[in-house]
Amino acid sequence: MTCADFEILLCDYLDGTLATEQRAEVERHIQTCASCAEMTADVRSAISLVERAAAPEPPAELLTRILHIIPGNNAAGKRPWWRRRWLEPILQPRYAMGMAMTVLSFSMLARFAGIEPRQLTRSDLDPVKMWIAVDDRAHRAWDKTVKYYENLKLVIEVQSRLKEWTEQDTTPPVKKADVGGNQTKGPRGNAATGQSERK
Repeated sequence: MTCADFEILLCDYLDGTLATEQRAEVERHIQTCASCAEMTADVRSAISLVERAAAPEPPAELLTRILHIIPGNNAAGKRPWWRRRWLEPILQPRYAMGMAMTVLSFSMLARFAGIEPRQLTRSDLDPVKMWIAVDDRAHRAWDKTVKYYENLKLVIEVQSRLKEWTEQDTTPPVKKADVGGNQTKGPRGNAATGQSERK
């Protein structure tokens, strides 16, 4: 017999439910294997400790509660109709989580609208007032965003103009050549033909 087989048969051996030939085999293994003999002694001491413990006394109302909960009992089957119809569906976990998320959403909405929980009054919970506050906040946020981008556009325009002006100031003036290759004459010169005007 191996130690694994011994562990399987140990509970039946200690309960005295093994056949005589298996019992003799288990006892032979206990005499030859020191670790299994030690485990048998430990299990016997644990069983004796449990047997010495006092039986727990159930509470007096336990039997009444069990009888009340049993489905065949008439008292448990006659719950009020409003409890069966309205209260039990609401107490389902999905509805409880839905209510919790609703409360969380309203608290976040109130925080966004600027309503402090310490300052709440009955008139603050008016849905119209809450909607107006949220709408006002949304319009203010939109206006701030539009103003920011318009200011950004203006800043970019100003920067590009300044860049153009600084580039114009740093480049030396170049004489422009006309199509024919002649240079522009003085103030009286004709740029298109390259000939000076005659009076």
